[in-house]
Amino acid sequence: MTLNESISRGRRDPAIKLHGPEAFAAMRKAGQLTARGLDMLAGEVKPGVTTQRLDDLAFQFAMDNGAYPATLFYRGYTKSICTSVNHVVCHGIPDDKPMREGDIINIDYTLIVDGWHGDSSRMFAVGDIPRKAERLVEITYESLLRGIRATRPGATTGDIGFAIQRYAEGERCSVVRDFCGHGLGQVFHDAPNILHYGSPGEGVELKPGMLFTIEPMINLGKASVKVLSDGWTAVTRDRSLSAQFEHTVGVTDTGCEIFTLSPAGLDNPLAPRP
Repeated sequence: MTLNESISRGRRDPAIKLHGPEAFAAMRKAGQLTARGLDMLAGEVKPGVTTQRLDDLAFQFAMDNGAYPATLFYRGYTKSICTSVNHVVCHGIPDDKPMREGDIINIDYTLIVDGWHGDSSRMFAVGDIPRKAERLVEITYESLLRGIRATRPGATTGDIGFAIQRYAEGERCSVVRDFCGHGLGQVFHDAPNILHYGSPGEGVELKPGMLFTIEPMINLGKASVKVLSDGWTAVTRDRSLSAQFEHTVGVTDTGCEIFTLSPAGLDNPLAPRP
């Protein structure tokens, strides 16, 4: 979600919801189904396959499992997933163009299960990819992990952003500022905003029961993006590669719980497997 939209929504409903064990159980169920859906799609990302084919599979997976894709008809969006290829930062729209050897793609999938939202995205390689693309994916995934490690009671949203920004910029990459993570639960986009840059101690204090996404978008070039005429697709202005990973988390008494972990261990599908 764009930062401006998220901020405006936060103003309309400024109270940050604190959830109990029943909500955590519901988020666990929604998050795990979303993760299973992304696991299923992992085997379908190949040269020659269209992103529309991935969307069809994602829709059918939701229907087969008693869920509904949160993006489908959301604010006029007509697809079940977002598919962002190469220099597309986020909100890429599935179409009939085949993926090509060497592409990288982010698949963003949100399922509504019993009224609760599980939201996650991962990067996938289309065949063999260049080393610069591999490196960007590695940095982006580590950025996500560092943001998650900063998530605990008494910390702030600024601590999360600082952990991500310090690492990514230290690796000579840039952090997209136009989009942010967001609160969720029974609402798709809610307070608080989770910026992926910031300063320690700034922002909202984290408390047990908060639910939100962490979803850094990292560019190999400059941070600037633009939205295309379709009103959704965001791309890097310099056409440099962009990558993103996303998990849904809940703040606990001692740290945080990740609801969208892959049952198959494919949270970073590009990582070597034992």
